[in-house]
Amino acid sequence: QVQLVESGGGLVQAGGSLRLSCAASGGSFASYAMGWFRQAPGKEREFVAGTSRSGANTYYTDSVKGRFTISRDNAKQTVYLQMNSLKPEDTAVYYCAVRSRYTTYASPAAYEYWGQGTQVTVSS
Repeated sequence: QVQLVESGGGLVQAGGSLRLSCAASGGSFASYAMGWFRQAPGKEREFVAGTSRSGANTYYTDSVKGRFTISRDNAKQTVYLQMNSLKPEDTAVYYCAVRSRYTTYASPAAYEYWGQGTQVTVSS
């Protein structure tokens, strides 16, 4: 069973940057595609970014393209989300997850294991 722990969230002013990390244990990390999701108060969980098992392929929701970058270090069993030019609308709890289904990568149903989440708050 895979365990995921997110870190790196916090409070930042609009235009600032944060780097989220997700450390994995208990599984074969290099064999898993990974994703980042976020959930703002009163809203559905939203796909943010995803990466293939090697990191060669990455995917982003339109609202973060050009600002966020997903990457992974399989040797460290860690996936990252570099967030630049942050906006107040980026405020949410951010979760990393292990993809376990070969379905649409943006669907939460395609992911089996989830971290506890880390809060990102962007002030105006």
